[in-house]
Amino acid sequence: MAKQLLLVRHGKSDWGNLDLKDFDRPLNKRGKENAPEMAERLVNKGFRPDLLVSSPAKRAKSTAKYFAEAYGFDQIQFEAAIYEANTTALLKVVNALDDAADKVLMFGHNPGFTDFANELCNADIYNIPTAGMVFITFPFDSWELVSRGTGELIFFDYPKNTDEI
Repeated sequence: MAKQLLLVRHGKSDWGNLDLKDFDRPLNKRGKENAPEMAERLVNKGFRPDLLVSSPAKRAKSTAKYFAEAYGFDQIQFEAAIYEANTTALLKVVNALDDAADKVLMFGHNPGFTDFANELCNADIYNIPTAGMVFITFPFDSWELVSRGTGELIFFDYPKNTDEI
C-alpha cells in the first residue's frame, strides 16, 4: 500500500505575551478558527488518516487536537524532533513511522515544513501558510524508503485558498 503523508503547519500563533517561550505560544483567534476549518476541509475530501504525529509545541499540539476532534481520534503521537526541525530531522521522523500506518497527518512548523515538502516532491512551494496542508504520496509500502524526490504532490491547500481542489 502506497504511503500518504499530509504535512500541516500549525495555526496562527499568538505573539501577545512576549514573556512566553516560543515553544509555549498558543494559537490566536484566527488560528483557532482556521485549524478546525482546515480539518473539516480534509474530512470533506474523504481523507482518513491512520496516525496523527505532532510537534509537542503548544500551537502545533492545539492544531493537531482540532484535527483529532474532527476525526474522532483520541490519540496523537508527539515527536519532540519535529519542533524546530530541518529537513534531515523531519526525514528521520518520517523514516521511523510505523509501517502499519499508511496515511499519516504530521503537524509542525516552518521553515522546516516548507523546505521538507519541496525536498520530498519538488513541490516548488514558496511558503506553507499557517494552517496550510501539503499532501504527498509515495510509491512504497515502507516509510523507511521515503527520501528526497520520491514523493508526488497531490495537493497544497491553505485557509485563504479559494480554488477548488
